[in-house]
Amino acid sequence: MAKTLGIIAGEGVFPTLVARGARAAGMRTVAIGLAGSVWPEVADEVDVFRTVGLTRLGSWVRELKRQGVDETIMVGRVRKVQLYSRWSWIKYIPDVRTLRLFVTQIRKDKRDQTLLLSLCDALAAEGFPLSDSTKYCPDQLATPGVMTRRQPSAGMWADAKFGYDLCTTISKLQIGQAIAIADQNVIAVEALEGTDNMIQRAGELCRRGGWTLIKVANTNADMRIDVPTVGVQTIEKLKAAGAVCLMLTPGKVMMLDKPKVIEAADKMGIAIVGFEGQP
Repeated sequence: MAKTLGIIAGEGVFPTLVARGARAAGMRTVAIGLAGSVWPEVADEVDVFRTVGLTRLGSWVRELKRQGVDETIMVGRVRKVQLYSRWSWIKYIPDVRTLRLFVTQIRKDKRDQTLLLSLCDALAAEGFPLSDSTKYCPDQLATPGVMTRRQPSAGMWADAKFGYDLCTTISKLQIGQAIAIADQNVIAVEALEGTDNMIQRAGELCRRGGWTLIKVANTNADMRIDVPTVGVQTIEKLKAAGAVCLMLTPGKVMMLDKPKVIEAADKMGIAIVGFEGQP
């Protein structure tokens, strides 16, 4: 019998790409979609689709057990800003398992990395250790060098070399994973608002355009839970905001869906480069 992959699915196309790759590998696929985040299109790509509450860890575990899951991957965004919305404390009332996790591990340190690692430990304790989220779609990862028809100018390379270490530092500090650079000046840094909103803000601050976005993965990134992504919407946002170049950590940043991302960048005249800082 085919093994079953359980996909704990948040927002975006990433869960769909994992599902397609797993099914191509001959696996039965089950999506455990996080309500309010998962895209409904995921249901068309898996054998079984269920939704669970974001703060209902017990429901996640029960569904994984019910479906006989052999391997588990957690992918897709959960917009943290939702948790700071009005009346969020009512909408996201936790179940007993989640509350226990909060009291014992998360209460004193609410950073994303702490939360996600705590979830990893909790799922592993229930018999569902998480696998590398890129395992079934490695072809979607950024690759070294220029991936588009447009080549970076000398100015773009200078901005990339200036900003890469800065971006890596803010990532290690768990502030964000992206930074906007123009003429070796920091225009904007990603924080709670996410990359797309940061891009818009950078465009408003640098109205003449011509700036570079750098998006990195932490050098100690845990590929189970910490894989930064860009997509076609990212390219569209960059074009609207006047950016001309996108620098990504090769082998660590996912391009969702990569052929379409490159096609969009070629159409809009944006260079995409896999770059890891100074040699």
